[in-house]
Amino acid sequence: MPGHFEPIPGGGAAVALDEVEISIIRSLAVQLLELIGPGPGGDASDDPLAELFAEGPSEPPSDPVLQRLFPDAYGGPGGEEATVDQVDEQRAHSAEFRRFTENDLRAGKREDALAVIRSLDALTSAGEGGAVLKLSPEESLRWMRALNDLRLAIGIRLDITDEEDTDLLYRLPDEDPRKPMVMAYLWLGGLQETLVETLMP
Repeated sequence: MPGHFEPIPGGGAAVALDEVEISIIRSLAVQLLELIGPGPGGDASDDPLAELFAEGPSEPPSDPVLQRLFPDAYGGPGGEEATVDQVDEQRAHSAEFRRFTENDLRAGKREDALAVIRSLDALTSAGEGGAVLKLSPEESLRWMRALNDLRLAIGIRLDITDEEDTDLLYRLPDEDPRKPMVMAYLWLGGLQETLVETLMP
């Protein structure tokens, strides 16, 4: 079980984590939460109905990580074949889609990151040192999505665009300042892969 998830009876997954691993995952989840932000109104609204119909932004975020986490919905025609009208229409459709979906997407990603933080906090408050983290099927899905978001975020910061980039990262010298982030990226990838495997029927 060390270093990878395994299925547990009744569904869900378990993984043994030491103190350093718990600290790293929690820190990354907190940073992701801060990047995603508190939502359109900041704090929770007193009017749940108004919150339900609140419109989100129509423009893509400026941060490259947020652009990757919340991409445009419409790729549409591109390149030299696309006319100005087609490009404008594509942008209008993307803006409209973003306006009505981004708030929900952000809320879901926030809940996933919070689920990771809460489960790690419960683990550390139960005892000292490393421990075995046991996740229900629902928690496992939240962890899987959060691990994916964390890897996407780190991948953007490392300028990873394809497999070749990942291969180059394996060969980075230890003194390279990107090395710790690369190690976290690769480790999270292993965790995510084994978690996905435990959830497959």
